[in-house]
Order: sequence, then C-alpha cells, then structure tokens
Amino acid sequence: MNTGDFNLTLEDKKALLAEARCAIEQLFGLNITPRPDLSACSEAIYAHCGAFVTLNKYGQLRGCIGQMISDRPLIETVHNMAISAARHDYRFPPVTASELSDISIEISVLSPLKRIRDISEIELGKHGIYLVKGVRSGVFLPQVATETGWDLENFLGHCARDKAGIGWDGWKDADIFIFTATVFSEDEIA
Repeated sequence: MNTGDFNLTLEDKKALLAEARCAIEQLFGLNITPRPDLSACSEAIYAHCGAFVTLNKYGQLRGCIGQMISDRPLIETVHNMAISAARHDYRFPPVTASELSDISIEISVLSPLKRIRDISEIELGKHGIYLVKGVRSGVFLPQVATETGWDLENFLGHCARDKAGIGWDGWKDADIFIFTATVFSEDEIA
C-alpha cells in the first residue's frame, strides 16, 4: 500500500469509529451503537495496514493501543485495538461501563513504515516515529509532537527513554522508521 493511493472516505471513517465503539460496548454486553453498514464503504476498510485506537476521557488520555502493521483487514484491526485500548493499556485500569458515555474514540490509520538514515527527514506533526534497538521498540504517533509542543530532540528522546526504554540518547544508534497517519475522531465526525 502506497500512502499516495490510500484514502479513507467519510463513510469509511464513520464505520471504523462505529466498529470501535461497538467492540467496546460488547465487552459489557451493551448494544447501544448500531453495527456499521459497510455497504457504503470503500475497499480501504479491508486494507492490511496498522492502526491505533486512542480513548480520551474529558480530553485526557484514557487508553491507546495499536499495531504498526497488520495482516488483518483494517476493520478487524480497529475492532481488536479498541478492545485492547479499553482493557489492556497497562498505564490505566480497564475502562468500565459507567465511563463509556464520557469516552471519545480517536483512530489513527498508519501508512507503511519507511526507514530513515537522517533525522532531518522527520517532519514534526506529519511523521510518527518507530524506534527499534535490539528487542526494544517504541512508537509515537505524528500528533504527539503537535500535542506536546516538543522539538525534534525531545520527540526522539522521549520516545527512546519513555517508550522504548533505551535511554534518552538511545535513538542515536537505533533503527528509525517514519510513517504518516490518517487521524480522525468521534469529536470531529459527529
């Protein structure tokens, strides 16, 4: 999949958000959100690409889990990542049924990874980073740089130390990959 020929329609985005919400509701035996009608969607929802599902509560992070790549259709990846974000983000206790109405879902659909040789290739706010050093790895989505206001050194340093666990300067001898993301949320697509 080339980033140039991958595009999600508004109907695709609505269906993916509905699928994520349905997946979380099903954890509690609820059927509040109707299952998405996929007949109006493009083939993009069946593409095999990485995706992250982010849960926010009152504008604060409540859970975020994703896959950099996937061998499953996007709609399935989103379903599975929504459940994981609600239940398995080690930074937070599992989401409860009473929180559902306060949680907003955001989805980031990822382009293929591109290995870079020089950090000058990273465009803050446009590119996410995936650092790999040995068995350790860490990822920041593109929006992290924008949300935090970090410069490039802080973006790399925080990812290396806080996500990959390889120390602040660990990025200097790690493999660095960049990617872009199509990001959309329930708040913007109401």
